[in-house]
Amino acid sequence: MHQLVRCVRCNTVFMKTPFDQEPEYPLAPLSPRGVTESTERDDFKDFMRNHAGHPLEDLTVIEDSYVSDKDYIEPVKLSYFRATNGKENFVIKKFREKIDEPLSYELIAGDYSLKCMSVEVQAREIEKQIAKEFTERPISKNKIDSFIRLFDHILGTVVARNLERIAEESSNPLEIYYKMDELMLMHLLRNCRYIFKGQEYLDIEKFVHRHKDDGVLLLKATFKIEVIERAKTKNNVLVATPSIEREKVSGMM
Repeated sequence: MHQLVRCVRCNTVFMKTPFDQEPEYPLAPLSPRGVTESTERDDFKDFMRNHAGHPLEDLTVIEDSYVSDKDYIEPVKLSYFRATNGKENFVIKKFREKIDEPLSYELIAGDYSLKCMSVEVQAREIEKQIAKEFTERPISKNKIDSFIRLFDHILGTVVARNLERIAEESSNPLEIYYKMDELMLMHLLRNCRYIFKGQEYLDIEKFVHRHKDDGVLLLKATFKIEVIERAKTKNNVLVATPSIEREKVSGMM
């Protein structure tokens, strides 16, 4: 069971896990008996010893608040999530610089937000998928390029935040996929008639309907993280200041 503990005096946190007492096995030659020597450890006991006599409190992790700068499966990355003591919310920074290092946690008094940096069509994926599906009646590269340019132009005429987000989660927390609305669909198919004729148009129309909701015609949005820290002024008044770790961004969602 995981338990997030905060030292109120030092404003530091510790994530207690079932692995806190796991022994360490340093990278060293095997002993004569063929056994690697281990080092006993108890990280939580060390934390309690370092903060003996300090006021402590449990923090509750806020659900669905996790975000990171790399794919979920990446072991070395910078992540953030929110936690609360019931009165005040905090941001917890979770990180490590090397895969063989233990995870570190840092408490930040403040919040974070996301900014949509771009929304784009999946040009390379569209080109590959059309080439894969249209083997009997191949479509020329010039026409594929014209289709992608048309799709991209139509995307530039809509307000991205009004699009519908798909339910499936991306492998990267900062990549979110949206599907085109009915107006985009109508404009795309109408203008496709200037590129494709006859049976070729009917084929591309079926392709669009086949992939508009859950395939290569989804629109890929890329986000960035901004951490806003609350800092005390000389008059002890809390103000918001941008974290130096990230360039200034704001949320689309």
